[in-house]
Amino acid sequence: MDTEFWDDMYRSRDQLFSGAPNGVLVTEVADMPPGQALDVGCGEGGDAVWLARRGWQVTAVDISRVALERAAAAAADIGGRVAWTRADLSSARFPAAAFDLVSVQYFPLKRQSDHGALRGLLDAVAPGGTLLFATHDLADLSPNPEQGFDPRDYYQPDDVAGVLDDGWAVVVNETRPRTAPAPAGTHHTHDTVLRARRLG
Repeated sequence: MDTEFWDDMYRSRDQLFSGAPNGVLVTEVADMPPGQALDVGCGEGGDAVWLARRGWQVTAVDISRVALERAAAAAADIGGRVAWTRADLSSARFPAAAFDLVSVQYFPLKRQSDHGALRGLLDAVAPGGTLLFATHDLADLSPNPEQGFDPRDYYQPDDVAGVLDDGWAVVVNETRPRTAPAPAGTHHTHDTVLRARRLG
């Protein structure tokens, strides 16, 4: 699932996602004071725009230039509160301790033996900041051999929790029913959610 794959997927429709923020993000973040946020795999920008309109300064990252161009066009009214950034999350590095919120919503972060990409995201959370990691429940996912996709190859919230050390407090680690309809063509009924706070 490289740049070409994601660009082609976004080009396949005029709009791939609803434009609304993810329900997990709204539930977990609505009461947080705004600060610096990193939106991982931002797609067409629904989460980043929602955060920006609530006062957050957002670094929104995606591998797809098509998605980022759409997101920027849809966010013309937010006055530079989002930095739209193209990067491959498997190798990108972010400033250490720079973000009050690192949000990873349904982003397929592939497992690595050294947890390099994951540790980069963890390191980017500021002391007192929050990591919010949400995925579709594994029970709702099936391998897709044609695309070389096996959901077990990607981090789940439990995997992330297992990497956290005693510098973190796990606030939420659970499976819950979705708060919004499943994306078109899918049958996702539950989310798995990890919310952790970096101590310090």
